[in-house]
Amino acid sequence: MTNILNAILVIILVLNLFTLGTSRILTVIRIVAIQGFLLGFLPLLAHNHFSLASILIVLTTMILKAFVIPSMMSQALRDAQIKREFEPLIGILPSIILGALATVFALLFTSHIPLAQEHTGTLIVPSSIATILIGFIIVTTRFKALSQVIGYLILENGIFIFGLLLMGAMPMIVEMGVLLDLFVAIFVSCIIISKINKSFSSMDTRILSSLKE
Repeated sequence: MTNILNAILVIILVLNLFTLGTSRILTVIRIVAIQGFLLGFLPLLAHNHFSLASILIVLTTMILKAFVIPSMMSQALRDAQIKREFEPLIGILPSIILGALATVFALLFTSHIPLAQEHTGTLIVPSSIATILIGFIIVTTRFKALSQVIGYLILENGIFIFGLLLMGAMPMIVEMGVLLDLFVAIFVSCIIISKINKSFSSMDTRILSSLKE
């Protein structure tokens, strides 16, 4: 199970870099949907626990992260009639390099952290830290409002991965509560993005920030 778990986490790390390597917002949404689908398997693989409750949680996670939330973001993208992030704060190639450096940092940092015996052979901690950092990079370097929502979703994916370490001490229902909050937040964000676009014909947060004046 550990080998399969690590293989999925490596794929997630590679997908993180793909999100930084494209300016097409729809492509990033699809990448995040694939990530959400893969994340659904992790609770079962991390703890080899196949109870009815855990299976329901896995299915709920997959449905929300891989289908419902990406569908809402895709609809918001169509309503906003935007396709690309044209002028990010950091270009595509520098973003990929920065993401790769964040991944390497996460791997090196984790190698110096004492972990429980059952987690020493897995990539749970480095992949969670790397995913959180890459989500933060997207939030801070992309100016389209929908791109920033995607960044928060990726950041939450990293928190979800880290939460696997706490499943023994913390009921998974807590993670489901966080997931529900995320779903509601993105649902509201997509509505707001649609309304703002109809009113101001722009999703650039640099322009929207001028409204506070």
